[in-house]
Amino acid sequence: MPFIETGLPGLLVFEPMVFEDSRGFFFEAYNQKIFGGAGIECQFVQDNQSRSTYGVIRGLHYQVAPFAQAKLVRVLVGSILDVAVDIRKGSPTFGKVFAIELSADNKKQLFIPAGFAHGFSVLSEVAEVMYKCDQFYSKANEHGIIYNDATLNIDWQIPLEKAIISDKDLVLPGLANCVNPFEFKG
Repeated sequence: MPFIETGLPGLLVFEPMVFEDSRGFFFEAYNQKIFGGAGIECQFVQDNQSRSTYGVIRGLHYQVAPFAQAKLVRVLVGSILDVAVDIRKGSPTFGKVFAIELSADNKKQLFIPAGFAHGFSVLSEVAEVMYKCDQFYSKANEHGIIYNDATLNIDWQIPLEKAIISDKDLVLPGLANCVNPFEFKG
């Protein structure tokens, strides 16, 4: 099975089968049958792509109902540290952080169900990130958690004096004060 459990219920790493030869490589980045076989029954409705330079931290972001999003994240160029935080009340892993390097070279992807905050830092000179969402973007339903929340203690793997963070992300609340209607349904 191309899925690896992360220790956080529902959060999965996808390692596609890559076929390489003298011409380059080929792989299926998404196949509904394969994902459905792993219990992932999302109907993705929106693809997003971002380009960022070294040191950019985006996140931690999430949306609440009725636009709570599951995401499938991958890197097209460069490398990132992709971070997910379980914010589902009652989850055995509530407040736990999972981080993984996703890169154009390793071709790994992270499936992030609704109920997780998500962010990433750019480890390479430039990174292009593409992610599928199963709900449309909704500014009114968008929320987040501050990147440097002391209870999460995330190591973004870049010197924080070189971090580039949007004004919007600098004023996000901590985990203890964030808008959080998510409940764990284990």
